[in-house]
Amino acid sequence: MSKIAADLFAVAEPLAAELQLELVDVEYVKEGGQYVLRFLIDKEGGVTLDDCEAFSRIMDSELDRLDPIAHSYQLQVSSPGIERPLKKAADYERFSGRLASLKLFAPLNGARKYVGVLRGLEQQDILLELESGTMIRIPLKLVAKANLVFE
Repeated sequence: MSKIAADLFAVAEPLAAELQLELVDVEYVKEGGQYVLRFLIDKEGGVTLDDCEAFSRIMDSELDRLDPIAHSYQLQVSSPGIERPLKKAADYERFSGRLASLKLFAPLNGARKYVGVLRGLEQQDILLELESGTMIRIPLKLVAKANLVFE
């Protein structure tokens, strides 16, 4: 996460909570020659277009006030989608029983990518059941990127 994205996450998270929304992620990227500031929000049962609009209005106002980005950019607010990123330790408990893909910073047991069913979190280790039925422990600090996988 870039510094701008991290700083804006800290600003946006309590604003999302006021709307009973969870801020999943903030991305600040260049796509097709244009900068995009993207907020991914969620809530139990999924977000609606009205949720995205309400959060967008609040963030637009806050971004105008703070003016954290010197050049023009496009503001986007959306759901994280069915292949939602797993960003917080609590996500591994919340989505226990779901299929997930984990990419690691460094190899573990000879592999840098694992796909399996989440079985929770124990002492900062993700419990992942592989297709073979083998249960492995992956240190949370070793995960570079993780997301749910649509079955």
